[in-house]
Amino acid sequence: MNPLLKNSLSVLAGIVVGSLVNMGIVMISGNIIPPPEGADVTTMEGLKASLHLFQPIHFIFPFLAHALGTFVGAWLAANLAGSQKLKLALLIGLFFLIGGIVNIFMLPSPVWFAIVDILGAYIPMGWLGYRSYLLFSAKTL
Repeated sequence: MNPLLKNSLSVLAGIVVGSLVNMGIVMISGNIIPPPEGADVTTMEGLKASLHLFQPIHFIFPFLAHALGTFVGAWLAANLAGSQKLKLALLIGLFFLIGGIVNIFMLPSPVWFAIVDILGAYIPMGWLGYRSYLLFSAKTL
C-alpha cells in the first residue's frame, strides 16, 4: 500500500477509535460517579448551568476520557502507520488537543481542570501511545 495512504488511514483510524473510547468513557462515567444532585447533564445547556455544582471527583472521568481516548488513538495510529510513527501519534495528540481547547470554550470548566486537561491529556498521551507501541512491538519481535 502507498505509504502516504497507509499513514493517512492510520491517522483516520486513530481519530475514530480514540473518539469512540472517549465517548464510551463519558457515557459510563455517570454510572460510576453520579452527577451532583440537581445537575442536568443530558444537554449542553443543562451541563453549563449546573457545572458550578461539580466537585473535583466529577472531573476524573472527563480527564480519563480525554487521556485514554488520545492514548488509544495514538497507539493505533503508530501501530498501523507505515512510517513517521511518532509524528502521527503526536498528530493524534494535537487533534485531540484542539478538540480539548474548543471544549473549554464551549463548556467553561474550572481553571485548574482546564490546565490539567490541556497539559496532561493530549500531547503527553500521544507520546505515551507511541512509546507503548514501541514497547509492545519490541516484545513481539
